[in-house]
Amino acid sequence: MLDTEPDLSTNPFSHIDFTSGAVAAVSGGSDSTALLLLLKHHLERRAPATRLLAVTIDHGLRSGSAAEAQTVAKLCARLGISHRILTWSGPKPSTGLPAAAREARYRLLAEAAQAEGIGMILTGHTADDQAETVLMRHARDEGQGHAGMAGRGLAGMAPATLYDWRIWIVRPLLGVRRAVLRDVLRRQNVGWADDPTNVDAAFERPRVRAALAGESVEHVKGMLMLAGQAALERRQLGASAAGLIDGFASQPAIGLIRLDPCLLVTGGEQAAIYALRILLATTGGIAFVPDQARSEALFGRLRAGFLCATLSRTVVDSRRSGIFLRREARG
Repeated sequence: MLDTEPDLSTNPFSHIDFTSGAVAAVSGGSDSTALLLLLKHHLERRAPATRLLAVTIDHGLRSGSAAEAQTVAKLCARLGISHRILTWSGPKPSTGLPAAAREARYRLLAEAAQAEGIGMILTGHTADDQAETVLMRHARDEGQGHAGMAGRGLAGMAPATLYDWRIWIVRPLLGVRRAVLRDVLRRQNVGWADDPTNVDAAFERPRVRAALAGESVEHVKGMLMLAGQAALERRQLGASAAGLIDGFASQPAIGLIRLDPCLLVTGGEQAAIYALRILLATTGGIAFVPDQARSEALFGRLRAGFLCATLSRTVVDSRRSGIFLRREARG
């Protein structure tokens, strides 16, 4: 069983700047519903002028999803919170449905936030979700033989990520157990919806969730501690990469980035490769950094001599005068 001891001794929102408002992603499940209540309580006490918009995404995958969205709308009306329901329309894929639904969800949430001039989306991901993510990523890394990628798997979800280079997705409840949030709802006499797909063994996450339910409290706590340490290492790597970008990258013209070749021999190879991956994704205009193995191969080729190659929709042109990155022209 998972530990159910309360873990809300510190305010999970105290470090967040709500100047530009907030969009709360609320599905109607226990985690997101508790997020909404806790967030409203925080804003009423600390930032009452904050614009708060709750958004429910109806994926249209279950017969009861529309009714659940309406239940959230009624709760928001009772609490005095602005609310919108957005529907994922169009054909759905026959494979990779969870990933497609997640991408559609974030896209619709980002569109809603941008329409309101809000730069931040809050989600209700919990410590339970974090433990599941750690196990899933670690299993994938091991299965693909990526021994050097174990840190990414163990780090789990980041507390905040920048979606599509424009909207922050913030996960303030990663340190809180689901059982604690459900206790909050029970004390407030607020119900929640249970999505049957959360226990559907046809999908990876429900299978991992079922496996975790049989683990000891100590095992889960230990896994989350490892995740915290790996996350710290990830932040340090990011900080080192940012320093390298600041020191070795310039923009001689709009759409063109020049890298000083000294970046290749700076000594911090992993940070340099990560800096290169960030710049490739930024230049190419894609949402995710390129594959680690392909980036390492490109880095090695750059060290070996001049070349012209393409990765992540970015042309990499290495010359005596520097390494130049520009977006690939597509017809």
